[in-house]
Amino acid sequence: MEPGVTGAAAAVTKPFTPQEARDAILGAARPAVFLRMTDGWRAARWTLTRLCDLLKEQTLRFRIGRRKVDTEPQFETRCDYVDGTMRQFRDWLSGNSAEASGPFSRFDRAESWAYADYKYLALLCKDQPEMLQEVSWADFGFPGRGGRDSTLWVGSRGANTPCHIDSYGCNLVLQVQGRKTWRLFPPEDTAYLYPTRIPYEESSVFSKVNVVDPDHRRHPAFSRARPHVVTLHPGQVLVVPRRWWHYVESVDDVTISINSWIELDSDHEARVEEAITRMVVCAFKSAEDAGDWLNPTEDEATSHETNLQYLNMAVGAVMEHKTEDHAGDQDQPVMKSRRKEETNRETEDHGGDHPAVSPFLVPVLPSLTNEDSGRKETQRPGDTGAITSDELLDCLLHPQVVTMVAQLLVNRRLGKS
Repeated sequence: MEPGVTGAAAAVTKPFTPQEARDAILGAARPAVFLRMTDGWRAARWTLTRLCDLLKEQTLRFRIGRRKVDTEPQFETRCDYVDGTMRQFRDWLSGNSAEASGPFSRFDRAESWAYADYKYLALLCKDQPEMLQEVSWADFGFPGRGGRDSTLWVGSRGANTPCHIDSYGCNLVLQVQGRKTWRLFPPEDTAYLYPTRIPYEESSVFSKVNVVDPDHRRHPAFSRARPHVVTLHPGQVLVVPRRWWHYVESVDDVTISINSWIELDSDHEARVEEAITRMVVCAFKSAEDAGDWLNPTEDEATSHETNLQYLNMAVGAVMEHKTEDHAGDQDQPVMKSRRKEETNRETEDHGGDHPAVSPFLVPVLPSLTNEDSGRKETQRPGDTGAITSDELLDCLLHPQVVTMVAQLLVNRRLGKS
């Protein structure tokens, strides 16, 4: 019996076998939603009340944002932060006394939202190890992956994650309480989303566009982006394929989610790209001694020597991986990755109908009505001001440019150039 599954839950029949679910996840060319796959999960019953009882007086850092903002994205560097307990967060949402809501009391909940995001369960539950056993992704074909490989997200209505792509892996997201709306864009839309690495966060590429209220004068190409929109309900699990852009917003008064990033073979190359990016950003911004360029999720800027060490380690890992491939000693994940690429090509040729149609695996389709598609593109007048370091960084660290540099580095080591 898998950890976190009771005897009664173990008898629940799931729509897919673990291998079928794994194949669907690794072969997904576009987002899809699994239904009825977490029936019987203990973690699926982690309501806010339950978390208050489990975490007791443990403090978490909450990000505080504004409900009404301008057309600029509300990056994490533009938010406030408080350290509070789940009980204080609940009391704040309930409108209880300032004493009960503690540090939240200085924020008007009608104008502000709170988000405890990116909370790694391995750290959060260090004093409650039994909680880690209540999360298990074995049903999705990843045995051994559980709470230690998962992250918790707890927010109020309006709490959101700025539009971005994750550099590594694909994403599995279980909605536990409340609903969240996801706006997703395919990798092919990258140019329309104006990617930037400022604020800098390792493994996240942000969009300059406020995808909910875009400024088409500043970002005219965004009107060509193809949003895929889905509202995730409790018990549903969303698959976010590699390099899909996503903006996530809480719909209900309380939302709770659990996610896990699944590693892919392509992560080896992605780590080289991230090492290059870190080196360039730190060199530019440390020299400039600028202000809010480092995302709060990053502890500090690393030195050139440390960044060079990261780069050498990343390139070395790619070399080792490619050497094993060349020797014909491919392991199972490598073979799956190749099948995934073949599946993606077949999917594109046949209109994207993979995985097979099932009432328990619902593909997230492009929006039928795109409010932005009818807007006239207005050419932004030329900017005669001086070029800033951020403008230069946006060009140097455009995802396509970084990918080419990473490939050149690896090919030089392989003697191909």
